[in-house]
Amino acid sequence: MNQEAVRATIEDRGAVRSPWAALAVLLLPVLLVSIDNTVLAFALPQISLALEPGATQVLWMVDVYPLVLAGLLVPMGALADRYGRRRMLLLGSVGFAAMSVVAAYAPTGEALVAARAGLGVFGAMLMPSTLSLIRALFTDRAQRRTAIAVWAAGFASGSALGPIVGGFLLAQFWWGSVFLMAVPVLVLFLALAPFVLPESRDPHGHPLDLWSAGLVLVSMLAIVYGIKTVAKGGVTGWGSTALVVGSVVIVVFVRRQLRLAHPMIDVRLFATGPFSGAVLVNLLSVFSLIGFLFFVSQQLQLVHGFAPMRAGLMLLPGVLAMILAGLAVVPLVKRVRPVVVVCVALAASGAGYLVMALSAAGGSTTVGVGTIVVAFVLLAAGVGAAETVSNDLIVSAVPEARAGAASAISETAYEVGTVLGTAILGTILTTTYSDRLRVPDGLSVAQAGAARETLAGAVQVTGELPAGMADALMVAAQHAFGSGVAITSLIGVGLSAASVPLAALTLRRAR
Repeated sequence: MNQEAVRATIEDRGAVRSPWAALAVLLLPVLLVSIDNTVLAFALPQISLALEPGATQVLWMVDVYPLVLAGLLVPMGALADRYGRRRMLLLGSVGFAAMSVVAAYAPTGEALVAARAGLGVFGAMLMPSTLSLIRALFTDRAQRRTAIAVWAAGFASGSALGPIVGGFLLAQFWWGSVFLMAVPVLVLFLALAPFVLPESRDPHGHPLDLWSAGLVLVSMLAIVYGIKTVAKGGVTGWGSTALVVGSVVIVVFVRRQLRLAHPMIDVRLFATGPFSGAVLVNLLSVFSLIGFLFFVSQQLQLVHGFAPMRAGLMLLPGVLAMILAGLAVVPLVKRVRPVVVVCVALAASGAGYLVMALSAAGGSTTVGVGTIVVAFVLLAAGVGAAETVSNDLIVSAVPEARAGAASAISETAYEVGTVLGTAILGTILTTTYSDRLRVPDGLSVAQAGAARETLAGAVQVTGELPAGMADALMVAAQHAFGSGVAITSLIGVGLSAASVPLAALTLRRAR
């Protein structure tokens, strides 16, 4: 791309008073969207008591937001490149704030799932524009790496901050407050953004290919539904069919991109090891983080009996470790090859799961709080370091004018990892708990069914039982949940162990 075209992506660089001030404002929607990925985790017990959803509905409450986000990130990134990244940010902010209010006052589980889907639509307008604006604002590679480290730290730590923020709000207000928190933050963003953010677009933008956009969304829906179904019911029926359909749709999408003169995604980028490896690292890192938070939030509240606020504070050391690790790798990668940094980071994440697996081995009803804190520090530090390096490799692989599409690929990997972390590890945990729970005699059919659905359901049922029977049910439920944590953690260890050689192979030539 010639120099005039590169400059044209920022319509008026003279209007950019400080790229660092712009970065600070861009972090507002970044934090919100990533917090929304996990803020629901600590609110689930209260939501379960208030709306009485089933186990599958609870998983969809968590999954539908990142699922829709993942399916729409690439189309929204392409639209932002064409019509303006700041414009897309402002539109997405208004919609996200409105849907947050709808979610906060959802009267049923179904309504909350629908509202979370709406949040995913508008969240997809926000995320590609933030990273692509950073790519356009910071033309110096060293400064851009630092800016991306700040962005990645905000994105990754936002997911870990979700339970802490949720815990604080739930200690003071009802569960809907975890959604309403978005409104004042986005009002502040809408007030500041027009003054500190320049408009940026691809000067040679092309119309959105609706067929490609539809193929992306269908493939994401089919694959995640298939994984959830197979994880719960085995490789039979609709789950396997959905996986096949999703895979076929992906093949059709790739073939279409190769034929188009102006593809939505330049799929040829995936033929290069550093690019495909960085995308894979994004996915696996977030998979580990979200899967961990899914069961630890329940462990702290429903097993240890902590209030949401105190449970969230138990994760604060991990959040700090994630931020510090993300920033520390910026000077480090000048001296150490990216492949070494990423492999060590992935190994640290696996060590976090190993600590949990060893503690939960033998079906212990509880994993100690100190063990949880140590495990999360190891895992979070690994995620923070890996995310910084991988995002820098991704956005640096394309010209500035196509930064929106590249950013969307990076964030799609993030959201797919979020969905898979809940769908696979969450479903395995839930299924193991249900299979291994031995309900004591004397419960009604309805009470036994509620106890088998979720750990929160068992806690609710104990309030309806005599003391002795309630204690017996709680011990049985904690034992079954501990077995699920042990199995889930071992799977996390295995996936982390497998990801290290994959990263070593794909990133060996990255500089």
